[in-house]
Amino acid sequence: MGTPELPVPDGLVLRPFRGVRFAVEDPAKVTSPPYDLISDADVDTLLHLHPNNVVRLILPRTSRPGPAHPLPPTPTLPAAHTTPAAQTIPATDTLAAGDEPPPETRYAEARDTLQAWLHAGILVPDDHPALYVYEQHGPHFLQRGLIGDVALTDPGQHVILPHEDVMPGPIADRLALMSTTQANLEPIFLLYDGAGGPTTRLVEEVATRRRPLVSAKTEDGVTHRLWAITDASEIATVNADLHDRQALIADGHHRYATYRVLQRQERLTNPPTEPSLTPSDTALGGMASGNATPSSAGFTSSAAMPGGTAAADPSPAPSSSTDDDLHEPPSTTLVAPWDFGLALLVDSTAYPPDLKAIHRVIPGLPLAKAAAQARQSWRVQEFGTLAEGLAAFENSPDPAFLLADATGAYLITDPDPVQLARAMPADHSDRWNSLNTSILSEFILPKVWGMRDDEQAVRIVHHDIEAAAELATSTGGTAVILKPLATEDVLAVAAGGERVPRKSTSFGPKPRTGLVLRTFAIN
Repeated sequence: MGTPELPVPDGLVLRPFRGVRFAVEDPAKVTSPPYDLISDADVDTLLHLHPNNVVRLILPRTSRPGPAHPLPPTPTLPAAHTTPAAQTIPATDTLAAGDEPPPETRYAEARDTLQAWLHAGILVPDDHPALYVYEQHGPHFLQRGLIGDVALTDPGQHVILPHEDVMPGPIADRLALMSTTQANLEPIFLLYDGAGGPTTRLVEEVATRRRPLVSAKTEDGVTHRLWAITDASEIATVNADLHDRQALIADGHHRYATYRVLQRQERLTNPPTEPSLTPSDTALGGMASGNATPSSAGFTSSAAMPGGTAAADPSPAPSSSTDDDLHEPPSTTLVAPWDFGLALLVDSTAYPPDLKAIHRVIPGLPLAKAAAQARQSWRVQEFGTLAEGLAAFENSPDPAFLLADATGAYLITDPDPVQLARAMPADHSDRWNSLNTSILSEFILPKVWGMRDDEQAVRIVHHDIEAAAELATSTGGTAVILKPLATEDVLAVAAGGERVPRKSTSFGPKPRTGLVLRTFAIN
């Protein structure tokens, strides 16, 4: 079977979709953090909050039926969710460590749970396609954005910009989940420069003047609110404003890469035979009472693009379409649900992101040995406690790293310039080569410690320095504490077509999983 031709959107487009939402009394109890921030202990905590927590879909880890949890109080449903009282589907026992079922078993269970919840009214689809205004409000931050179906683009189009490398393992894992469940269960996080434009003004108007569909306060003290925009003219305004803008993937590189792999996979096995709603339909005013005139306006085929091919990973040249092209007759390219992915889009000028560091732990590399080997090319200072080391680290000039475990720390600074220059790749920009994660992956790990930066050798700890130090101690290893990258450096690297090393950035606040889901069958 040949490689499928992919539809190519002519700009940044955000399609409305029929969101699927939990019909429960307290929506906070069925939500979770993003899948890659959840530990086994967190899973237990989330399931204790509610037996039907979304973690059963995004991180299924069980295979043995267990006792049903008590039935929660009958919920008072929003107007859009006038279904019979939701039931509680029996949960399952947690498997012992090392007894994790294979992915096909776990994700078949996620699929069956999703279908059971839809059938029982635990999950209910909204009546009309919508773009969803999403607000997160915590003690020291406020973030608002739009959740919708973003049209998938090749990085070569410079519409949706990745900034980070990805690893095959997480892509394979999320691909198994998405293809088995036929759903996008949590949004990726995109940033764009909205410059206070019409989309940003609409988001503000909705969030300050309209009644939300959902309001939920999670255990971390953050209030999450959700509104639905279904008006065709407002959706058209959004798409007209977004069309010529770029978006940066802030969080969800593996899931976005999975979206694109899934798109090719589904087009090989399930090629679309009928047109589907596209963002340009809404820009043309095609929506009425939640329906749209099907077409593929605003899309072309990857094979038809200048320099484009139908290769497995096409890199078509950007389209030369103008605003007038939105009024041209639809093309013959058919679009399908998997030509889009669930995404939160936030104007970074209105709501600047919080960029935090992601730390590393090297199991099996004792701290004293790591420091001794670093002395061959770095200035090394020893500290008796982690706190003392952190105080010195925060004030040290870059590049600097703190090597630590729970018993002490070593600050490494002032690398040998000759050794450093020899280690850094000549085919990358000076800005890329100056990033601390680049120096770690290209110099310290392979040259100083003689190891590769891969999932087997290097473990990841988001934000929590103490947790990284404790993990290092428990694994007989070394924690590598990093400073967060500068947002402007990340943007510049991405705009130049480069990608920072894997797990270099942690943008926040990240969207909460479980407030609104997307299934292919409903969209």
